[in-house]
Amino acid sequence: VAAGVFLVARFFPLFVASDTAMNTVAIIGGVTAIFAASMGMVMNDMKRVMAYSTISQLGYMMLALGVGAYGAAIFHLFAHAFFKALLFLSAGSVNHATGTFDMRFMGGLRKHMPWTYAATLVASLSLAGIFPLSGFWSKDEILAGAWSGQFAASALVSQLVFWLALIAVFMTAFYVFRAIFMTFHGKFRGGAEA
Repeated sequence: VAAGVFLVARFFPLFVASDTAMNTVAIIGGVTAIFAASMGMVMNDMKRVMAYSTISQLGYMMLALGVGAYGAAIFHLFAHAFFKALLFLSAGSVNHATGTFDMRFMGGLRKHMPWTYAATLVASLSLAGIFPLSGFWSKDEILAGAWSGQFAASALVSQLVFWLALIAVFMTAFYVFRAIFMTFHGKFRGGAEA
C-alpha cells in the first residue's frame, strides 16, 4: 500500500529538481486526502472505512513529499502503519464477534469487548491526530511543512494543500469517531443475523 509513497521518497532528489513535479505531487496528495476521507465518511462497512482512511493518509504523505516535508512524510508513514494495523486488527475482532463488518448491525459492543474497544479508541485517537499520540505529531509536521512552504516549489500550492490537509483532519476525526459510535456505543443491532 505504501509503495508509492516510498518510491517518491526514494526518488525525492529527482522530484525536487522539478517544480512542476513537486506541485503535482502536492496537489494530487491534497485532493486524495480530501476525496478518500469523504468516502470514509459515508461507508457502513468497517473495513472500507479503514481502507478509505488508508488512502486518505497516503494522500497526506504525498502532500508532505510535494511540499518538501520529506521527514514528516516518512514519519507519518511509519506512525500510520502502527495505528492502522491496530484498527484493522480491531475490525477483525469485531467481525469475529458479530459475524459482519456492517456497522449498521453492530452497536453496544463496548461492554462486551472492552479490550477491543480500548485498542480501537487509542488507535482512533492517534488517527484523528489527538495529542500526545503519534498521529498528532506526524500530522502536525505535515501541516507545519505545508504552512511554512519553506521547501515547497510554489507558495500558492503550499497554502492550497495546507487548507486541504486541515479540512481532511476534521473529516478524519468525523469518520473514525462515527465508526466507534456505530460499533461500540448505543444498543446492539443484531449482528449478522439481523
